[in-house]
Amino acid sequence: MRKQVDATATAIMMLLCLTWGLQQTAIKSIAGEMAPLLQIAIRSGGSAALVWLISRFFFRDHWLPGVAWRSGLVVAVLFSGEFLLVAEGLRLTTASHMAMFLYTAPLFAAVGLHLVRPEERLNLWQWLGVLVAFGGVVLTFSAPQESTIVSPTSPNLLLGDFMGLCAGAAWGLTTVVLRTSRLNDAPPAQTLYYQLAGAFLASILVALVSGKMGVTVTPLLVVSLTFQTIVVAFISYLVWFWLLRHYLASRLGVLSLMTPLFGIAFGAILLGEPLTWAFLAGGTFVLGGLFLVSRGKQWGAASLGAIAPAETVCPQPIGENATTYLSPCEQQVAGETILVASSEET
Repeated sequence: MRKQVDATATAIMMLLCLTWGLQQTAIKSIAGEMAPLLQIAIRSGGSAALVWLISRFFFRDHWLPGVAWRSGLVVAVLFSGEFLLVAEGLRLTTASHMAMFLYTAPLFAAVGLHLVRPEERLNLWQWLGVLVAFGGVVLTFSAPQESTIVSPTSPNLLLGDFMGLCAGAAWGLTTVVLRTSRLNDAPPAQTLYYQLAGAFLASILVALVSGKMGVTVTPLLVVSLTFQTIVVAFISYLVWFWLLRHYLASRLGVLSLMTPLFGIAFGAILLGEPLTWAFLAGGTFVLGGLFLVSRGKQWGAASLGAIAPAETVCPQPIGENATTYLSPCEQQVAGETILVASSEET
């Protein structure tokens, strides 16, 4: 039975959100030494190898057969598309903007699951959250561009922002595929491996074709790539999956909303990126909408519970199975895979 989020889980989630929020800044900080596309290829390839090794020889997972060339290929393509968009988008927009738009993924996942799974229907609170969040996106896109302030080599900040939004959509669709295919029953390492391996193959191929293989080795480059490969794309996602196995996913999802906040802060502090009032206002709407989507199901259930007749209340567990009994409502929450992280990866 999954536990309520305690102080330990909260502290771990804060570290994870700090790590995930820093990754866009880590990529952009060494863009002059190595193209973001090549960074994605190296970190994805290295992490895929580590995930395969630990799954086979440490966890000894039993991977599901017959999914690699179907749903496995689909999530690999979606994940590859997400990171190609992130890599190219970071050439045009700021790390702060990319962090915010990338983490609109739960909105696309929620709407997608609403369309294909009856048990995932959005309630009024959640639809309000979707509208508020996308209102924030519209506000941000309608604001005057500050590309000349960001970088003289950034010709179109708006295009970079749009790529970030499309990357979030690809991430959200990845979640939908994971929840509606046989991969939902696969070990976490198996789905993570498919995504990382796909991102490596696609990124290295595009980098080769586009001539983005140049590298200038510096201490910052070594530190950033090591951080991205081992800490972000390997350790952090294994820790995330461990949390999902031991704590309620819905509560972890609320805490994960700290990630874009850290991403925006790191971009501004470490890279000196400007933060306009329009972007901050739009970001506030997006985060508020994400919170409503994440918590709306619980609020809707609480409202229904408040008006339900006494005889419809779930029975209390009795007898020798009392410690393992789950009410239908608890079963639904305990079985959730959080929308915010279809892998762990981004």
